[in-house]
Amino acid sequence: MSEEAISEWLASTDWIAEHVDDPDVRIVEVGNLKDPEAYASGHIPGAIHWPWQESLWHPTMREFVTPHDFAELMSNSGIHHDTTVVLYSGQIQFSTYAFWVCTMRGHKNLKIMDGNKNLWSQKGRPLMHDLSRITPAEYPVRDIDESCRIGRQGVLAGLENTDRVLVDMRTPDEYMGRRVSPKWFSVDHGAVRKGHIPGAQHLYYATLLNKNETFKSLSYLQNAFNGIGATPDKEIVSYCRLSHRGTMAWFVTKFLLGYPRVKVYDGSWTEWGSIVGMPIVNKSIEGKS
Repeated sequence: MSEEAISEWLASTDWIAEHVDDPDVRIVEVGNLKDPEAYASGHIPGAIHWPWQESLWHPTMREFVTPHDFAELMSNSGIHHDTTVVLYSGQIQFSTYAFWVCTMRGHKNLKIMDGNKNLWSQKGRPLMHDLSRITPAEYPVRDIDESCRIGRQGVLAGLENTDRVLVDMRTPDEYMGRRVSPKWFSVDHGAVRKGHIPGAQHLYYATLLNKNETFKSLSYLQNAFNGIGATPDKEIVSYCRLSHRGTMAWFVTKFLLGYPRVKVYDGSWTEWGSIVGMPIVNKSIEGKS
């Protein structure tokens, strides 16, 4: 049995190497929190750079890029409606995040590089340092579809819904209430309170990945979600701290496993853990750590 997932939505490093000069394919490096300047230090030949926040967020509101600005981003990236966009990053959850935003803004032809950026170099593939030259393309605004997104009121209203499984994709320390952010953050910040949303089932995102951040086999992924009661007949709502890791659960269940009802709570713990009146569970202060 393969130790890695195989899917039309995933692109291997071999596939990407064969398509770096394909005019119908655009390779995009998505910036990440650990190393936001990684693109300048070397990138896949022909790849363009999308700093995740500047490219995918509204410039003044905690919202996603507008349909008009998204169309402009795609145009400036040399992307047409029928271009296959291949996303990769130093942390694969930023690839799934960009995939999610592109989906909501109407782009259909998408793939994620299976693995993180380091895998490209580990496979002996070259990196380039010059900026890729891109000819702008026509990209008319498309209809948006945010059916894969849910807000805090929708989450709150469904806390007692037995048809829904709420999945917390953060580290064990975050879920248990010992930290707000992962340990690699020098300052533990991101919300006023620590803990998790009542009823949320924990599934640490890293357990879905091999060391090179390729996805584990489909059977492993299926068993991981089944193990917390997140089965195909349920509505799945995932979250984390900022929603990047939450989008990984959405991508895996929706695209790799074919679950029909999957949403991301993008406010995630940054929002939920800071709002007055929202219930939380903190097992660390309950002496259950």
